Amino acid sequence: MNPLLERISIDPRVCFGKPCIRGTRIWVSLILDFLASGSTVAEVLEDYPYLTEEDIRAAIAFGAGISH
Repeated sequence: MNPLLERISIDPRVCFGKPCIRGTRIWVSLILDFLASGSTVAEVLEDYPYLTEEDIRAAIAFGAGISH
């Protein structure tokens, strides 16, 4: 298992069970949508300064994992 995925939490009591960055209510899908629309990692981190580059990579890894 990819250790980055430990940064992702899925809790039915938080954000309707959507995958989020652990300790936040930031949906993985939100991060992926920003990146897909052309935002850079730096821009996402500027908008969400409490996230880390590893959190962004975890969101990408999670998205890649569910696409199999």
